[in-house]
Amino acid sequence: MKGRIALMLAALWWGSLTTIGFLVVPMLFSRLGNPAVAGNFAGQLFAAQTWVALGCGLVLLIHFRSRTDDRLTDADRIAVILIVAAMLLALLQQYAVAPRILARENLRLWHSLGSGMYLGQWLCAGALLWRMGRVRD
Repeated sequence: MKGRIALMLAALWWGSLTTIGFLVVPMLFSRLGNPAVAGNFAGQLFAAQTWVALGCGLVLLIHFRSRTDDRLTDADRIAVILIVAAMLLALLQQYAVAPRILARENLRLWHSLGSGMYLGQWLCAGALLWRMGRVRD
């Protein structure tokens, strides 16, 4: 039962990243017409996504820690690395990159870095979901 809940949390994490980053934010910029207003909404959505990432990541770390006795298996170790990497990317994006984008400081550079970090987080969460969703014999 705990494994299914953990799988659903990984799916929530990856699905929310996919929905916000690849559907909602592009739609904001195409439909609102004013890039400043769309950017403000996008920033708020990305901030909320950071909290989703941290919540899902922490619960998943607890799940993997509680599953093992004293030693992590190789599969569990890889899962923990993916979780920590994705959480770190979310935190860096929110607290190191986003303030510079809001300050319009070298916008092209910081927007590119933020987009790369978001893509990295999406890939880590996707790899985690893929690995957790495998059927074990």
